[in-house]
Amino acid sequence: MKIGLKKELEKLVKVYKTQKKVIKEEKTRPSLEEKRVVIEETKKLLTKYRTLILLEGTGVSSKLYLHMRRMYGDIFYIKMIKNKLLLKALNELGMPNTEEVAKYLTGPNVAVFTNLNAFEAKLIMDKIAITHRAKPGDKIENEIIVPPTRTELKPGPIMSLFGRLKIPIQVRDGVIWIMREATIAKPGDTVTQELASLLDKLGIEPKLLKPKIKLAYERGLVIPADKLVIDVEGVKSSIIDGIKSALSLAVEFVVPEPDIVRLAISRAYARACNLAIETGIVTRDIAPLVFRAALMKVYTLASILAQRIPELSSAVPTIQVQQVQQKLEETKEVKEEKKEEKAEALEEQLAEGLAALFG
Repeated sequence: MKIGLKKELEKLVKVYKTQKKVIKEEKTRPSLEEKRVVIEETKKLLTKYRTLILLEGTGVSSKLYLHMRRMYGDIFYIKMIKNKLLLKALNELGMPNTEEVAKYLTGPNVAVFTNLNAFEAKLIMDKIAITHRAKPGDKIENEIIVPPTRTELKPGPIMSLFGRLKIPIQVRDGVIWIMREATIAKPGDTVTQELASLLDKLGIEPKLLKPKIKLAYERGLVIPADKLVIDVEGVKSSIIDGIKSALSLAVEFVVPEPDIVRLAISRAYARACNLAIETGIVTRDIAPLVFRAALMKVYTLASILAQRIPELSSAVPTIQVQQVQQKLEETKEVKEEKKEEKAEALEEQLAEGLAALFG
């Protein structure tokens, strides 16, 4: 080979390799830049929002997330982020327990950012559900019943499909009518091609799409989905019991708060009245109660003596004993009811204040 030709070939090869390297770098650079943009955006979101909720993305239609954006966009910020980029953003921010989060970063996931705490977010997400069309192979969760109705479907080969699914039909006014209510699927049934086709034609969407939480990550705390279950009634009952106990203790110690002091005075007055009745102290307010109590004791004693001394039985007005006893009990009940009403009203006020305090 001539020296000149050889040098020319080497020059061309060198140019080719250089151009190939440049092309490869040009292809790689935008990809790295795009990833860096996503990482920086994710870091801003992790800094801006209090809680990250990771949702299962496998087998979940984007229709659900569009619904969440439309209806709950002011509460939840939804973003599709690749697992590696999300983990890198967490690590670059130096956030704790990222190794625990990494265990859940498998398969497709959807990141939901919110300023609610994890349990509040879970309660709201539990209420989110939309219907969706069934596909062949899906499992039926709830019984599907078609009512008697006009279908707007024209007569033709589809009539045999109604027959195979045992749905009574009739052609009227040039369209197919379902004559009687019919159950076409039960829980646990697998959706066949025929059933899916008929459901689509009838506009029935039997599937219920709900967000599937994998974990919540709140200020470095990793909370798996099974730990986000809340017994609302149990918590409510515990709070009410706590309020009652705190209220009773506060009244006993007469904590210097206006509502507590009023209730403590009311309780002290009731106890003083009972003590005055027992000791026979007479004041203008409780004189009727003292005299009735004394009279009841007299009649009670007379009644006991009459049982031992038959001659006295005719002199003891037993009916008056019963009337005095009844009157005294009624008076006590009225006072107790008033006291309970005051206590309940105060408990309600304190409960409202506690609810306002915790939002």
